[in-house]
Amino acid sequence: MTMIRSVLRGMGHALPERVVENAELETIVDTTDAWIKSRSGIERRHFAADGQTTSDLATDAARAALADAKMDASDIDAIVVATSTPDTTFPSVATMVQGNLGMKNSFAFDVQAVCAGFVFAMSNADALIKSGQAKRVLVIGAETFSRIMNWEDRTTCVLFGDGAGAVVLEAAEGAGTPQDAGILATDLNSDGSYRDLLYVDGGVSKTQTTGVLVMQGKEVFRHAVEKLAKTAEAALEKAGLGDDDVDWVVPHQANLRIIKATATKMNISMDRVVVTVQDHGNTSAASIPLALSVAKSEGKFAPGQLLVMEAIGGGLAWGSVVLRL
Repeated sequence: MTMIRSVLRGMGHALPERVVENAELETIVDTTDAWIKSRSGIERRHFAADGQTTSDLATDAARAALADAKMDASDIDAIVVATSTPDTTFPSVATMVQGNLGMKNSFAFDVQAVCAGFVFAMSNADALIKSGQAKRVLVIGAETFSRIMNWEDRTTCVLFGDGAGAVVLEAAEGAGTPQDAGILATDLNSDGSYRDLLYVDGGVSKTQTTGVLVMQGKEVFRHAVEKLAKTAEAALEKAGLGDDDVDWVVPHQANLRIIKATATKMNISMDRVVVTVQDHGNTSAASIPLALSVAKSEGKFAPGQLLVMEAIGGGLAWGSVVLRL
């Protein structure tokens, strides 16, 4: 039985020019390069320049993904941007990207699920395509988390960076089997009873300030390993596939220890896991599309390979996407 699949046509990313090595952070907070590496695996990250916004990075990543897909902005029907650090309260970053690209005959909106945002955005884009509301969707994850760091909290400020990644999805007819190219299954979850584990202590309604990030690291770690493995397994089961079918895991790049522990739970060797956290830090909703684009540029992917993307973020919100190239 044939069905419409959301097929990945292009990938791209954008990073600020400024690279911040761990050694630079040693001059700002009470930390060391060795401590940061041992706790997170992070060696460096990128910080946005003064005046450089989330929409700027998102637009650059979008242009790169469109070029990779050999498409023009006018070919796109919808834009979905995942971000927790928008330029302004409103309008959405997605509409800013739309304007920057000169798009008129399309619609655009943001998704907010923190570090799980790109997975939620991909699921939304897949639904738009399957329902016939859009044929081609630009899905972007973009963040400037350096703007919401508490530089007096050495346990969190060293973990995050800025960047953006984007993909182009296009409707294509599949045979309705697990061998189809495109998104084969998604799995989304959230539990608001854990909202105090990872949050920003400001906001329009509550404090009328931006606020800074607050995280209970040990608790987030514990939930992350358990929930990431379960959501990946759930999505694979929905697709009629198992761990042995996976060619690549592309996880949220939060912490190397979480990535390794999740891979162990899934019985996946680390040589089948895309890891970029050492160079970018935790870029929240941007981390998966950024990792996808970097891995492609390094020649890691091949047509027909099966990818599993999984992420968890504040909310708590977590989920996964199973996609065949």
